[in-house]
Amino acid sequence: MRTLVTLAVLPGLLVACGTPAPAPTPAPDHVELSLPAGFDAALDTIAAPGLLADVTTVAGDAFEGRLPGSDGDRAARAFLAGRLAELGFAGFFDDGSYEQPLEIVGLTAHPPDRWSFEAADGSAAGFRYGEEYMLMAGVQRPEISFADAEVVFVGYGIVAAEEDWDDFKGADLRGKVLLMLNDDPDWDPELFGGERKLSYGRWDSKYASAARQGAAGAIIVHTTESAGYPWQVVRSSNIGEQFELVAGDEPRSLVNGWLTWEASKTVAALGGHDLEALVDAARSRDFRPVPLGVTTSVDLHIDVRTTATANVAGVLRGSDPELADSLVVLSAHHDHFGIGEPDSTGDVIYNGALDNGVAMAQGLAVAGAFASLPQPPRRSVLVLFPAAEEQGILGSEYFARSGAVHPARLAADINFELGNVWGRTSDVIVYGLGKSELDDWLASAAATQGRTIRGEQDVRAGWFYRSDQISFARVGVPAIWFKSGVDFLGREPGWGEARYEEWIRNSYHRPSDEVEESWNLEGLVEDARLAFRLAAAIATADITPTWYEGDEFEALRKASLAELEADGE
Repeated sequence: MRTLVTLAVLPGLLVACGTPAPAPTPAPDHVELSLPAGFDAALDTIAAPGLLADVTTVAGDAFEGRLPGSDGDRAARAFLAGRLAELGFAGFFDDGSYEQPLEIVGLTAHPPDRWSFEAADGSAAGFRYGEEYMLMAGVQRPEISFADAEVVFVGYGIVAAEEDWDDFKGADLRGKVLLMLNDDPDWDPELFGGERKLSYGRWDSKYASAARQGAAGAIIVHTTESAGYPWQVVRSSNIGEQFELVAGDEPRSLVNGWLTWEASKTVAALGGHDLEALVDAARSRDFRPVPLGVTTSVDLHIDVRTTATANVAGVLRGSDPELADSLVVLSAHHDHFGIGEPDSTGDVIYNGALDNGVAMAQGLAVAGAFASLPQPPRRSVLVLFPAAEEQGILGSEYFARSGAVHPARLAADINFELGNVWGRTSDVIVYGLGKSELDDWLASAAATQGRTIRGEQDVRAGWFYRSDQISFARVGVPAIWFKSGVDFLGREPGWGEARYEEWIRNSYHRPSDEVEESWNLEGLVEDARLAFRLAAAIATADITPTWYEGDEFEALRKASLAELEADGE
């Protein structure tokens, strides 16, 4: 899972950490689900032994942690392609290949120990790398420098026509360094989804927004409340090599960074401004950028390297001549962190069994269930294992924008991420509940298991934007990520949260994320069967689910469908 990670923000753990409950979400509508002939028998093929066998292989030491570009990465891809072929899924890419190659670029920045800011009167302040500031390369080249760039406070740094919001107001910000607030406007339930963080509030959207203004740099003001994670997460997530897709002609700032709240206050005060007053001013549609009367310079050396990996995908062609060109996507990223620092036992292989081995096993199990139907469903089923999710959700982004298939032909994406290895639950958590009609379809499917769906506890953390489903959403495709909740059958309240907490503390992104004999895969099976029911219903229905009216991705879907129609397809 691509995250800025701490114990306090893992999905499913948040209740135990005292995080407020989410804002109420309207109850999903009931949907009558049509299912293909032979569904019940196919459902029974999803069973614990098959799941365990696949995760044991893909998360085994022989795959060396599946770091993109490594021998282990190539072995994992070959295994997944072979399993898809065994199940009768054809290679999806050019010439029937199961792989879609992609290059990724590794950037390792070497920032100075201190980053200085100066006021017109000669006064200055410097901030410590890692402790008060973080700075990353915005462009893919070995040397980045600029001198005496003016620092401008730009509020949230958001332009959103549908919200009648523009923090820039036509100001000339070329060559400036933009200081911007984290999150999006959240004090009014009618603005940007209220407390729920939308894509506008995510750090990557803010950097892109600054780049479109021609800025030399973008700095996000960090607070734990606005980010959903403490400063330590910003630090650990941005030290060392950072991966990107090969740059195209998109706008890019030279550098991107973070400042702590206290450091940001000092920068504002250098120019005679009060940061809290600036924040108050930013809480209005009338806000205009404020030059702070402060300048800064950057001289940054970057180690740049490229490596190759690939997405893996197979397709089961639909049986309806009119609908077979429409695809239901099942996705689960195949990468992890490879070989790294040893743990206390001396183990150096970051196996990634839960993250994301069990999810790959679920994808294969659902693929097998589809393959066992007496006849394929009306729509085609695409099983996709994206590359480099841990490195920035890169593989699924590449796939979604590559032209391998027009986004309008993708009926929906069901993403598998992490998984439940502790038993059955009565609840199902939907990350981003309230965004699309997939909620309604899922609620009806879950009801057949006697389960209810609910949203994640920390809606401010923006979990919907942190795994591969977001790449599909950003090209308009309705997408969903769900998994078992924390109300475990036969267990006392809080037991589930304690299991998540223990796993995060001891195994998350560590060599100890391995297959264990103590696992109870009943919940993993139930979740995979739930995904099969949902995917089969979508693959069978005349009409597919779409975004709820007013959702941030609704217009993208409408535009995509219109484009396909205009092309006469």
